Amino acid sequence: MYLHPLIANVPPAERAALVQSCELRSFRRNEIVLEADTWTDRIYCVASGLLRVVAHGKGSAQASDVTTDFIRQDDFFLSPSFAEDRYQAMQTLVAALPSAVYLVPVAAIRRLCGAYPEVAIGLLTLAMKRMSVIRSQLRRISALSAEDLVGRVLHQLTLLAPAGSGGYDKRITQSVIASYSGLSREVVNKTMRDMENRGLVRRDEDGIHVQPDFAATDFGGLLPIEQSLSAVEPYQHDPMLPPEFFDIRHAGRSGESQED
Repeated sequence: MYLHPLIANVPPAERAALVQSCELRSFRRNEIVLEADTWTDRIYCVASGLLRVVAHGKGSAQASDVTTDFIRQDDFFLSPSFAEDRYQAMQTLVAALPSAVYLVPVAAIRRLCGAYPEVAIGLLTLAMKRMSVIRSQLRRISALSAEDLVGRVLHQLTLLAPAGSGGYDKRITQSVIASYSGLSREVVNKTMRDMENRGLVRRDEDGIHVQPDFAATDFGGLLPIEQSLSAVEPYQHDPMLPPEFFDIRHAGRSGESQED
């Protein structure tokens, strides 16, 4: 049974009922997980792989799309508000790597947060850390040279999609790096070639590797999820919710639906 660190201390019966209410889906690389403007009653928890959050520009060309965030293993793509059991996605969710994703009912998470405040605090902690990473990335885009910016993104990818020692998965394309760094693909390609010629970047069959001290270690928000949640005080107690509280399945209703 999949066990997310956030619910590790929830009583077993409720934990098992929550898992039963979830749906596991597999996505190929570059496959759309959730389309912008779609209504859904699920949040998305990455069991393995990596997703990217894409904001669409005004033009229809793919070049106008911007990767604003990455959702890695054990992290969530959340509703902007837990006030309702369903929400309209503001961005598109795309598999940056082959990924397994749990679709978790918003209603079940809302009930769990109401019964166990540490779960709500844990979700808030993860959301705040992600916002800190996004703000830092925006500052870097506006202030750093192309080489410094690309270097920091490559270092960040070694934490998001690790491969081998000090490397990241080579299936992360330069187009994705350009979309996330706010640079053109041509600039990213030229910058990475120059870094490779100078020995700052190397490629092998395991991935693309960067020097350990290649970029400043300002990615504290990218600690493993269990470390990010270390300040959240867990406690074990008797179940507060009957298992049927998590059975939110409705006849004839799928995980996502378009608003009428």
